[in-house]
Amino acid sequence: MAHSVLSDRHFHDEAAALAFVESRIWANGVTCPHCGNADESRIGKLTGKSTRPGVRKCYACRKPFTVKVGTIFESSHAPLHLWLQAIYLMSSSKKGISTQQLKRTLGVAMKTAWFMGHRIREAMREGGFGPLGGPGSIVEADETYYGSKAKENRREVRKDTGAAYKHRSPLSDKRAVVGLIERGGKVRTFHVAQATKENVAALVTANVHHESALMTDESRLYTGMDQVFASHGTTRHSAGEYVREGGIHSNTIESYFSVFKRGMRGVYQHCDEKHLHRYLAEFDFRHNNRVALGIGDVSRAANILSGAVGKRLTYETTRAR
Repeated sequence: MAHSVLSDRHFHDEAAALAFVESRIWANGVTCPHCGNADESRIGKLTGKSTRPGVRKCYACRKPFTVKVGTIFESSHAPLHLWLQAIYLMSSSKKGISTQQLKRTLGVAMKTAWFMGHRIREAMREGGFGPLGGPGSIVEADETYYGSKAKENRREVRKDTGAAYKHRSPLSDKRAVVGLIERGGKVRTFHVAQATKENVAALVTANVHHESALMTDESRLYTGMDQVFASHGTTRHSAGEYVREGGIHSNTIESYFSVFKRGMRGVYQHCDEKHLHRYLAEFDFRHNNRVALGIGDVSRAANILSGAVGKRLTYETTRAR
């Protein structure tokens, strides 16, 4: 008989959820989030009748704590088992899951679902990485434009007929995203205020190993890259050329952007520019933890827990940023 992952005990029982989170965040032993003490002989578990489950006390700094302190779960009133459900749903949905869907599935308030989503995206944000590619590797670079800096889906009225139509903003009024992807490897995207030759070149040269082969379209943003990288192959999209002999194309990064845009338009529908970097982190995380790299849904969700430490957000801070 088939077994549903979501029927596992930690998705429904709070004690099991707490033990599950502790086993992953404290995989190398309990550590005090206040002072960093990792000597378990100086950390005690409080077991009084009025004590909340999972509370420990550090006898180095004399402060109590739980596994939630210093993580995306801190100060959240939502049960941990609902957090684990939300993490699994977001990590296993290729194009994301909307706040409305989380609200209905988890049975929580809209505000709670929205905040949980942003905290989970923060846990998905990867950092401390080196350059993509290397000797013998191929890295593709491209830029795309999503949404409007002013007001998305603005509607104007034709003076002659009075019929409403969607206003198509020029590229200068859209949000620019620069993407880098290593064929068979990972992706890295950046939201930039404006895609200029200077800032695009700075991102590409800083994030791609200079012994890599770089693939782009004919955009002037990448002029001169052949002097930086082992080689620079281009295709002329304006002439209908998308693949050249020798595997020269940028179809991989364009395919990634296609998934990103389908998710943003079809699932999330609206995203304030101040939050765009978190949505990019979400799509990057799922691509970088995909089945083709040997990471299934369960492992992908567990990797989010590994990134949950040190990334606490408050509701007001999230709204303001």
